[in-house]
Amino acid sequence: MRKNGNVGGPADPIAPTIVIPPRNTSVISGTSEVTMECVANARPLIKLSISWKKDGVPVRSGLSDFNRRLTVLSPVVSDSGFYECEAVLRSSSVPSVSAGAYLHVLEPPQFVKEPEKHITAEMEKVVDIPCQARGVPQPDIVWYKDAVPISPVKTPRYRVLAGGSLQVNGLLPDDTGMFQCFARSQAGEVQTNTYLAVTSIAPNITAGPSDSTVIDGMSVILHCETSGAPRPAITWQKGERVLASGSVQLPRFTLLESGSLLISPSHISDAGTYTCMASNSRGIDEASADLVVWARTRITNPPQDQSVIKGTKATMTCGVTHDPSVSVRFVWEKEGQVIILQSLPRLRLDVNGTLHISQTWSGDIGTYTCRVTSVGGNDSRSAHLRVRQLPHAPENPSAVLSTTEKRAINLTWAKPFDGNSPLIRYILEVSENNAPWTVLLANIEPESTAVTVNGLIPARSYQFRLCAVNDVGKGQFSKETDRVSLPEEPPSAPPQNVIASGRTNQSIMIQWQPPPESHQNGILRGYIIRYRLTGLPVDIQYKNISNPDVTNLLLEDLIIWTNYEIEVAAYNGAGLGVYSHKVTEWTLQGVPTIAPGNVKAEPVNSTTIRFTWTAPNPQFINGINQGYKLLAWEPGKEDEMTIVTVRPNFQDSVHVGHITGLKKFSEYFTSVLCFTTPGDGPRSPPRRLRMTSDPAPGAVGHLSFTEILDTSLKVSWREPNEKNGILTGYRISWEEYNRTNTRVTHYLPNVTLEYRVTGLTALTTYTIEVAGMTSKGQGQLSSSTISSGVPPELPGPPTNLAISNIGPRSVNLQFKPGYDGKTSISRWQVEAQVGVIGENEDWVMVHQLANEPDARSLEVSGLNPYTFYRFRMRQVNIVGTSPPSQPSRKIQTLQAPPDMAPANVTLRTASETSLWLRWVPLPEWEYNGNPDSVGYRVQYSRTRAQSKALLHIIADRLEREFTIEDLEEWTEYEVRVQAINGIGAGPWSQPVRGRTRESVPSCGPTNVSAFATTSSSILVSWFEVPEPDRNGLILGYKVVYKEKDSDSPLKFWMVEGNASHSVQLTGLGKYVLYEIQVLAFTRIGDGRPSTPSILERTLDDVPGPPVVILFPEVRTTSVRLIWQPPSQPNGIILAYQITYRLNSTNSNTATFDVLNSSARQYTVTGLRPESVYVFRIRAQTRKGWGEAAEALVVTTEKRARPQPTSRPTVPQENVLARSVLLSWEPGSDGLSPVRYYTVQVRELPEKNWTIHSASVSHESSSYIVDRLKPFTSYQFRVKATNDIGDSDYSEESEAITTLQDVPTMYEKTAICDFCSSVDLTKHKRYEIRMSVYNAVGEGPTSSPQEVFVGEAVPTAPPQNVIIQSATATQFDVTWDPPPLETQNGDIQGYKIFFWEYKRKNETEKLRTLFLPEGGVKLKNLTGYTTYMISVAAFNAAGDGPRSPPTRGRTQQAGEETLDSSVLTCLCVCLESSVACVDCLHSPSPPGVSKIVTVDVKGNAPLWLKIKDLADGVTYNFRIRAKTFTYGPEVEANITTGPGEGAPGPPGEPFISRYGSALTIHWTNGDPGRAPITRYVIEARPSDEGLWDILIKDIPKEVTSYTFNMDILKQGVSYDFRVIGVNDYGYGSPSQPSPSISAQKVAPFYEEWWFLVVVALVGLIFILLLVFILIIRGQSKKYAKKSDSKMVSLDESRFPALELNNRRLSVKNSFCRKNGIYTRSPPRPSPGSLHYSDEDVSTKYNDLVPAESSSLTEKPSEISDSQGSDSEYEVDPNRQKTHSFVNHYISDPTYYNSWRRQQKGISRAQAYNYTESESGEPEPCAPPPPLQHSTLYRPPSSLAPGSRAPIAGFSSFV
Repeated sequence: MRKNGNVGGPADPIAPTIVIPPRNTSVISGTSEVTMECVANARPLIKLSISWKKDGVPVRSGLSDFNRRLTVLSPVVSDSGFYECEAVLRSSSVPSVSAGAYLHVLEPPQFVKEPEKHITAEMEKVVDIPCQARGVPQPDIVWYKDAVPISPVKTPRYRVLAGGSLQVNGLLPDDTGMFQCFARSQAGEVQTNTYLAVTSIAPNITAGPSDSTVIDGMSVILHCETSGAPRPAITWQKGERVLASGSVQLPRFTLLESGSLLISPSHISDAGTYTCMASNSRGIDEASADLVVWARTRITNPPQDQSVIKGTKATMTCGVTHDPSVSVRFVWEKEGQVIILQSLPRLRLDVNGTLHISQTWSGDIGTYTCRVTSVGGNDSRSAHLRVRQLPHAPENPSAVLSTTEKRAINLTWAKPFDGNSPLIRYILEVSENNAPWTVLLANIEPESTAVTVNGLIPARSYQFRLCAVNDVGKGQFSKETDRVSLPEEPPSAPPQNVIASGRTNQSIMIQWQPPPESHQNGILRGYIIRYRLTGLPVDIQYKNISNPDVTNLLLEDLIIWTNYEIEVAAYNGAGLGVYSHKVTEWTLQGVPTIAPGNVKAEPVNSTTIRFTWTAPNPQFINGINQGYKLLAWEPGKEDEMTIVTVRPNFQDSVHVGHITGLKKFSEYFTSVLCFTTPGDGPRSPPRRLRMTSDPAPGAVGHLSFTEILDTSLKVSWREPNEKNGILTGYRISWEEYNRTNTRVTHYLPNVTLEYRVTGLTALTTYTIEVAGMTSKGQGQLSSSTISSGVPPELPGPPTNLAISNIGPRSVNLQFKPGYDGKTSISRWQVEAQVGVIGENEDWVMVHQLANEPDARSLEVSGLNPYTFYRFRMRQVNIVGTSPPSQPSRKIQTLQAPPDMAPANVTLRTASETSLWLRWVPLPEWEYNGNPDSVGYRVQYSRTRAQSKALLHIIADRLEREFTIEDLEEWTEYEVRVQAINGIGAGPWSQPVRGRTRESVPSCGPTNVSAFATTSSSILVSWFEVPEPDRNGLILGYKVVYKEKDSDSPLKFWMVEGNASHSVQLTGLGKYVLYEIQVLAFTRIGDGRPSTPSILERTLDDVPGPPVVILFPEVRTTSVRLIWQPPSQPNGIILAYQITYRLNSTNSNTATFDVLNSSARQYTVTGLRPESVYVFRIRAQTRKGWGEAAEALVVTTEKRARPQPTSRPTVPQENVLARSVLLSWEPGSDGLSPVRYYTVQVRELPEKNWTIHSASVSHESSSYIVDRLKPFTSYQFRVKATNDIGDSDYSEESEAITTLQDVPTMYEKTAICDFCSSVDLTKHKRYEIRMSVYNAVGEGPTSSPQEVFVGEAVPTAPPQNVIIQSATATQFDVTWDPPPLETQNGDIQGYKIFFWEYKRKNETEKLRTLFLPEGGVKLKNLTGYTTYMISVAAFNAAGDGPRSPPTRGRTQQAGEETLDSSVLTCLCVCLESSVACVDCLHSPSPPGVSKIVTVDVKGNAPLWLKIKDLADGVTYNFRIRAKTFTYGPEVEANITTGPGEGAPGPPGEPFISRYGSALTIHWTNGDPGRAPITRYVIEARPSDEGLWDILIKDIPKEVTSYTFNMDILKQGVSYDFRVIGVNDYGYGSPSQPSPSISAQKVAPFYEEWWFLVVVALVGLIFILLLVFILIIRGQSKKYAKKSDSKMVSLDESRFPALELNNRRLSVKNSFCRKNGIYTRSPPRPSPGSLHYSDEDVSTKYNDLVPAESSSLTEKPSEISDSQGSDSEYEVDPNRQKTHSFVNHYISDPTYYNSWRRQQKGISRAQAYNYTESESGEPEPCAPPPPLQHSTLYRPPSSLAPGSRAPIAGFSSFV
């Protein structure tokens, strides 16, 4: 039907499908047929097609039913397979479909192998019952015994083999029975059976052992074949000893499977009878045989390679050891050919095998082999014989001029035959100008065939010949070369012995000799002389001498007395040669051409003339100034001239001379001339003078004034020191100051030395002059000024010090003169504090200026650069020296370069490349600049070298040494040192020289070459080490060599001496590549080896034996062996040869095979089971077959690892220091021979084992263990290794201690401090080598060390270190130097180490003193602090030891520490800030104790004053501090009362009172053992009796002291006493003064009536003054003498008029005369009045400085310290009291009224003054004003800023 319009059309195709697919089918072979079906469906069905395939192959037959069925007829196994049907719709694109199935054709089982029906087997045997079947599938085999299935699991003896057979092991009788075998599969089952019968038989030895002979070390098998059932057990015995059985097996004895006994290896002791015993359950059988063991025949003394000289005898040894019962036969071969001795009479063979070859020649050269044959074994050894002879002459020598070098000839030749010995060198001889032959070069390198001969002489002919040298000797010379001539050249050397000498003042003679003949380089033609003025840029002049025979020349027309430099050169036909060194010579001297200048002549006395003159200009002297001639002659008598010769003075610009012995009162002409050696120069213009009589005398001495009254005084003097004749008298004159019209003159006799001057006007200044008189007149005047009625006094200090023009070494000091003491100033003194500025620093005198009374400035010279200074001045008059002025401001001089070079410069060798330079640093005062910029400059250069000097800057000013590095070895250097600062450099030190130490060469020899001469020797040659690199004397050479790329250590071959430059290395490895270097050595050691290394390979030779032969596979009939190439291949391996044979057969029956060089294994088959075979392997090179390696193997499968060896033993006789001989017995080898042994060693007490060797030969049973340490304990153990593996290690040996040995090396490079001392010479350099020795002997020496004897640091510290506390910040430390015997040289200084007690690490400081002084001042310390101080001395070698620390404590700031006291009050000072302190004090010995607790919180003082103590009692003080609890105590004792050496009591004081001021006066007492340093005033209320210090620091010069009563309690009466103090402490007190009340009385000048009286008196005085001025007019008798006026403000701002004329003053203290105190004239003593606006405080323990200021004319130039810096004890709370001085000082009328005293006033006793030569006041002179007085002011120094007490005040009152 057609659907959807398609009705009636064809149907659509439907893809085929398989409805019934084929099925898997199994069928047994033999079935008739089998059918497989495949039904498919498709549309249209007609087009459906079905096809079949079998295993992919189409099937065409057996198809039916439209191919739906496939029928296989009589199927067989081959029809099995996969059958597939495929349905396809033809002519359609629809896919096909397929399906398949397997057809299995099964085959029923059937037997392939069946057992026999009856089997008989012996007990304990193994029986195999065959049963094999086949079929498809393969059938399974199942066994039954007696119808019971056999289970191999339950019965392990039953085992079903792979093919199905049944194996029964170890048959038993129970195994008898029926065995069935079933073959089963899917195709069916079949079965077969057999009967097994087990039988037993008594043992029977079928083949017993036979008598055998074996060589020692070989293996032997004793056979023993048996039968029996069960199998017999075999036991081998030797005598009663069981050797091997089933349970016993001794080492080396192995029971083989066959029952035979293997002995491997055999020993001599194995000889004997051996019995084989076979036994089983049925019985026993045995058999015996004898074994004979022969000692192995060995070559023990083999022939050695040797080299003999041609014609001598060669002996080749062949020593053999063998069994005595064995005869040996010797056969010698040469190059493999047997030597027939009968045909060679020169060859002789000894019975012992030694071959003698006489009359050797080159035909005897070759390799000789000694072969030894015997039944005890065969052996062979070879050696090479070399016959040496003299080398032949070099051939074809040729000589030609060099085209590249001058004076050189190139020589070539052909290398000759070397005589079978490597050439060592060539010798070259030369004949010069047909002269005899001489050796020119004796060491030409052997490889050379050409050489260039240098250094020949031009214009000469040369002929050469050579010969070669080997170790035999020197060969024949070659034929001579053709003669070669060198061309002519200019002379190469200057003329010799050039000498120049001045002939006249205008000519010089020159002489010389020709250049050396070898340097003339041709025929000389003449000479050239050139000359010019030395050092001037002038032209050179030449002279030509054309005759070579003339060797002198006179240079003429030269300049007089002029230095010329002259050179001479020779010339020949080739040109001008070299000029000689410059010769300098002066023309002879001429006479001076000008006279001396500035000639002055004056008579000194009646017979002497004094000449002065200046030297002529040097350029006009024309020679060396020999001196001057002083000429004097009377007019008209020039022929009678007096001549005096004066030597020249080159230091002074003005020369001085005298002519004595002239006529008195005569006229003379005088002149001076200069002369040289040739004669006199012109005279100076004559001067005419007349001789005088004796000159006037000098000044009188010690002019002084005494008994000075208003109208008279006494003048005293001494005789002049220079009388210049007989004194006839004295002239004395006086006049009022600056009024010559008042002069009065008197002449006195010569015996008069004093004179009273009368008629003077009171209070008037006079100038008094005294002069001596002789017959020649008046002498030099001595004058001084004095005021009548007023004794001269000490001058006041200068003021207004100002400093300008500050330079490095000088300053200008401006000043205003102070009070002159009513007389003229004779000298100015300048003092300075230098370096450290402070109140307590010392002042030193730095400058004085005499006889300049009007000076207002001066230059202070001689100062140190860059140094701090503070100046003060004093002025000196006839009485003495003034007090010092106020210090100037602190200044610092400018910097300057250092003035001195470092001292004690020494240079020592430090090392091979360094020198040690030492010097003494500059002292601080020589720095001349900023210390931070001070350093040193070191200059060093090579001695006698043109190299530039090198410099090094050292910035450390304290550095004392420097090591100069990077120098050349073994070289001398010159070194200088200079100091430098920021300004410049100082002078150089004197140069010192030193040489660096000899060292090892810094490079190796050059041109190193190597040449292989044989297979074991190399010839090495080299050139010398270059000169700069030798670094010392070459003592020899060492050749350093090793195998390339190996870890073997370097080897050395030493060549002694520096003449040999070649050596032959022998004993080398064959065909080995060596790295070769050569080094040179000095006595210091080895230098660097040459670079690069030279590579050279020795020649090849026959190889060594292959190594590591193993048999990894061994069967009963076959083996496989492996090996490694020889360790010494000795060439390229070309092949291997393997030889094997039974160990019991002769070597002739061996089988051999040759393999290629790459073979490493080899398999051998067809061997006999259980037999011992010997395998030998050897290698081949181009030189032939080498030595064979031999190994044994047993053809058995029963192999095992070897058994351990016996416990190793070490016989004591075989114990050495570094090696021992270890022995052991081998264990069983497990039927696999031992290949090698391994030895381990352990050093006790360590636990680790280390392998010493893993390749000990298997034949060895002993081994030398080396590389051990001497005197060390060791243990050893051994293991064996065969083809199967390693044995266990043996038992450890007993501990063995090696012997002692000599020490090997002394490695310490520094010279030890404990070395034994020997008597050496000081200041010499020694070389020291050290070695260590022990009981065995002495070891090698160390490398040398240089030491310099005579220098060592001090070995003892300074002695007697003493510390004195000078102030609160300063210690004075003194010490004695170390003992002389410990100083070890000159002490150069000291180092002072100081630190605070118990704070060393934090506070230690160092003060270095670069002078060998015995003391130092340590400044800037902390007040009242305990310090520890240690001192060390140092010299050029270094620092010595420190002294033991010494303790000292600085004083309290503002307090003096109290050593001992006369007081009954003590002050206890504490040292730390704590909460409170307990002070326990009690008398010692103990009495009553008292504890005082002091609270010290905050800033409370750390001291405690204790009063009311008993005089002369020792008190013990103990102090402890408390914070939260008490700390430890410190303890000290002190005794009250004056100590020994303290001052005695001063005189009883008395007191004067002036208003509210009290003045205490006393006299000096006994000062004790030291000078008085100060006074102390104590006071006490009259009703209490307790003394307390009132005034503490009163200067030592003062004997009175004024203070204000404000410091005392009002209305209380006081007693006072005075105590002197010196360095020993407080002295005894004076007697108490009379009591005086401190009640203040209102000053009279504050009363109203006093003011009225003062006003009236003042008015009257003014009117009277005006009247007098009008009346007297020009009279100035009483006028005020004023130089200048200056208004200043005092401290209280009251104006005062300062008069700068001389001020009148009076004595300021009482003088004791005739035991009575005398009062001063009615003018108050300035020393007894002290006024001040500062009041004295009752709190006198604190000191406060007072300041003052002033106005001056030049404020900018005034010192910054002109104000008083004295310290005062003041009460800050008390108001200043108005003083009388301040009240009236502002009125100048009062001052003037006190200045003048009218006539008529009664005179006091006169005062006596003398001029002190020292400038100091005599004992009764008033003391100078004191800086440390708290209230004192200079009495009459009215300098700005100060207030003086008013003279005359008390008389006014």
